[in-house]
Amino acid sequence: MAQILTPTVQWQMRTSKYTGNASPITTKMWNSLVLKRKGTSKSSAKFRVCALKSGRGTVNRMEDLLNLDVSPYTDKIIAEYIWIGGSGIDLRSKSRTISKPVEHPSELPKWNYDGSSTGQAPGEDSEVIIYPQAIFKDPFRGGNNILVICDAYTPAGEPIPTNKRHRASQIFGNSKVVDEIPWFGIEQEYTLLQTDVKWPLGWPVGGFPGPQGPYYCGAGADKSFGRDISDAHYKACLCAGINISGTNGEVMPGQWEYQVGPSVGIDAGDHIWCSRYILERITEQAGVVLSLDPKPIEGDWNGAGCHTNYSTKSMREEGGFEVIKKAILNLSLRHKIHISAYGEGNERRLTGKHETASIDKFSWGVANRGCSIRVGRDTEREGKGYMEDRRPASNMDPYVVTSLLAESTLLWEPTLEAEALAAQKLAMNV
Repeated sequence: MAQILTPTVQWQMRTSKYTGNASPITTKMWNSLVLKRKGTSKSSAKFRVCALKSGRGTVNRMEDLLNLDVSPYTDKIIAEYIWIGGSGIDLRSKSRTISKPVEHPSELPKWNYDGSSTGQAPGEDSEVIIYPQAIFKDPFRGGNNILVICDAYTPAGEPIPTNKRHRASQIFGNSKVVDEIPWFGIEQEYTLLQTDVKWPLGWPVGGFPGPQGPYYCGAGADKSFGRDISDAHYKACLCAGINISGTNGEVMPGQWEYQVGPSVGIDAGDHIWCSRYILERITEQAGVVLSLDPKPIEGDWNGAGCHTNYSTKSMREEGGFEVIKKAILNLSLRHKIHISAYGEGNERRLTGKHETASIDKFSWGVANRGCSIRVGRDTEREGKGYMEDRRPASNMDPYVVTSLLAESTLLWEPTLEAEALAAQKLAMNV
């Protein structure tokens, strides 16, 4: 992996001894990501320091402090407040000392940040208030330290435009939605890029690897690029308490996927956003750029999606397949509404090629990955189960997608005329 990060320079993995307490991923994983350079060449200050220091030098002493467990000395913890920035996809965070360990976000104080520096407020009235909404264990600092997912409000208590969680929580709080216990399983795809050239990891700079085929779930130095990052992220999410359920290499080399779920209601969005934050931090440590662009490389290469598996209590019970069909009918009638909310740049991905449906046409099918909505063979055979919305892009907001699915299938009712026409069209497409 080190040679891929800096393809023109040879690097050697550096190991160091450490006997103190550590968080679940910092000792072994971080040691494998701290590199020592052979020879001399221009590089970043970080790598020059590693090359010049050895034994119990500066880097090791800093590592000791980063891994230090402070719980024997103080009850205080560090809470990393995390929120979504002005683009609606960028994540921001800052740290705060809390007097004692907490178990629920209601025990944490509200905080504020400079919204004029994130594109979310004017300079003359820049204060944005963040409300703690969900907490996770901090896999970087370990101990009782926590990651805090927040949403953002004006000082008057109004949600700012990029706060999509507020609206989602209202939908998931509706009694009709609560009674149906909506489950979500989200498949987050992402691409790893080389830092300076912004070209996929493992690809020759300015060139292309062999065609797609051997890379999906592949193993080997010529097929798998970035496995250490994927594995580190997997373990970090488990440590944090994120409901991550699996991971795999994707069809395009340098592209990976992990799955989160099943999660109920608003938890799906909280878990995805926290998992994205952890992935950003790990790629930061590795010196690799994380991309959630839905089509990072034009041409005959797969894009990156965020397929969202969805079911309700009625779908999971006997006769659920008919409930799924009714939900699909509703989704067909609101196709344009969903597409407009399913991620920026998604039109470059949803072309009808590379396991996608056309962005302009709604379709569904059993075991068909070229449809808007896919229903599994097991669901068809058993007459109950779930469906997969394959339209969301990798950069979608999970609060928006999950709540929109719940709204369209549980709260919204089409007119009888529209329902009949949609049923007729869908029957012709299947």
